[in-house]
Amino acid sequence: MRRFSHAKRNFQVLNDSISRPSARVIPRAEHSISRSAISPNALRVLYRLREAGYEAFLVGGCVRDLLIGITPKDFDIATSALPEEVKRTFRNCRLIGRRFRLAHVFFGRDIIEVATFRAMSAPVDEIPLESAVPDLDDDELPEVDDDLDDDLDATDESTVLAEAGSHRTGIHGHTPLVERDRSRHAGAGAPDEDDEDRVTDEHGRILRDNAYGTIDDDVWRRDFTANALYYNIADFSIWDYAGGVEDIAARRLKLIGDPVTRYREDPVRMLRAARFEAKLGFTLDGETGTAIRDLKELLGSVPPARLFDETLKLFLTGHGAMSLVVLQRHGLLGELLPTVAAYLDKHPDGAVARLVRQGLANTDQRVAAGKPVTPTFLFALLLYGPIAEIIEKQPQEKWHDIGTIVDAVDRAARNAQGRIAIPKRFSLGVREMFAAQPRLEQPRGRRALRMLEQPRFRAGFDLLLLRAEIGLAAKDIAEWWTRVQEASQTDRDRMADALGGQPRQAGEGGGRRGPRGRRRRGRGRAPAAS
Repeated sequence: MRRFSHAKRNFQVLNDSISRPSARVIPRAEHSISRSAISPNALRVLYRLREAGYEAFLVGGCVRDLLIGITPKDFDIATSALPEEVKRTFRNCRLIGRRFRLAHVFFGRDIIEVATFRAMSAPVDEIPLESAVPDLDDDELPEVDDDLDDDLDATDESTVLAEAGSHRTGIHGHTPLVERDRSRHAGAGAPDEDDEDRVTDEHGRILRDNAYGTIDDDVWRRDFTANALYYNIADFSIWDYAGGVEDIAARRLKLIGDPVTRYREDPVRMLRAARFEAKLGFTLDGETGTAIRDLKELLGSVPPARLFDETLKLFLTGHGAMSLVVLQRHGLLGELLPTVAAYLDKHPDGAVARLVRQGLANTDQRVAAGKPVTPTFLFALLLYGPIAEIIEKQPQEKWHDIGTIVDAVDRAARNAQGRIAIPKRFSLGVREMFAAQPRLEQPRGRRALRMLEQPRFRAGFDLLLLRAEIGLAAKDIAEWWTRVQEASQTDRDRMADALGGQPRQAGEGGGRRGPRGRRRRGRGRAPAAS
């Protein structure tokens, strides 16, 4: 009872903090979004839903990005059609999800996600304290036509205003969604804990939440004003409930409602705020930004698997270098990766910090060029400092032993697992990348060529290149491996024979470098780190 009383107060505070004006309808002549910038497949879905008698809107981040002039990664659609109705409308559709029922419409490899308008939140007596009211915004992860005129058909003002208000009664006279949803329970009274659309576990945590509503309800399920915009295919207008258009113009990121309440509902919103700040270059407005410092510890209650997903969105979607800066600025890096944050705070200008920044910048360039990126390389970058720190606590003569390196990687990964659920296939990949470094730095005759056949060679080589760029490995060795990959088999054999059977010394002076770039002298002790 105490849990539900607290949840009830939170829900009431949220309701009190949100004023619910009707949408401001911005006609096509007053905004910059053109159909030529919208995915043809998204347009097909929008038009088909409208022809079937349903409301259909582009929604969320794609509308925001189109206004900014960015090409959206995904085009999401919100509609008055129930998921089953969407499936009946499209043969190429599949319904997914239990907790939140969604429709995916397939066009080859292109997937258009269609969501039914949802109610504001669960009934008051079903909101568990630890559960978040999920946001219905774009969640992009890295991924491994009709000709449309910019000129719009003439639409007189009376038609625009009539259709802008049609969500109250349903387009073309169809029964409003709320009535259709309620009709499922006709004769059964008000929905209760046995309601098939709303299921909780024994602790009250929502397992399924398919309570549908109208567009007026749906907008308040979104987090930031900039993400609460709807593009209406009926007349090409934008519906703005929360001042999102003005906030986008001002490059301002602002939570809908009271920031403290919204962050407490779902602490991941703090990471989303950091991600949008890094991606869009927006400024966090007022308490949307200042509340993070006081509430960031709440991320400790977020499931590690969800934090892993958010980490990928932060660092592998084209703005990883800036995400690192923003996370450090708000103190959020320490909540995601405490050992990484501690190392970078201790050595802010060291070689490892430069390696991490340069590696993230290189990853951003790959994303911009449409090249694949991998979490394995990302975590090799982020964990480099903690791994080096563990290695350098061992006697110096063991620094380049593969056993020492593997043990350090495993320990660093276990420490990170306390906050982020890194799948084993990625942590094992990091181990293999680091274990390859001594063999890459000390190629021995034709035995070195066997490294080219290893599945993880390319990942280990990329790490070697980055280390050499920063000064943590010898550049001549990195250049040798670059040349040998481009050479014919005959030339490879000749290059390997030129090495001889003895270990190839890395760089002038023959000194091997430690994990943080300190040069070794034979078996003696290296000078202290600067």
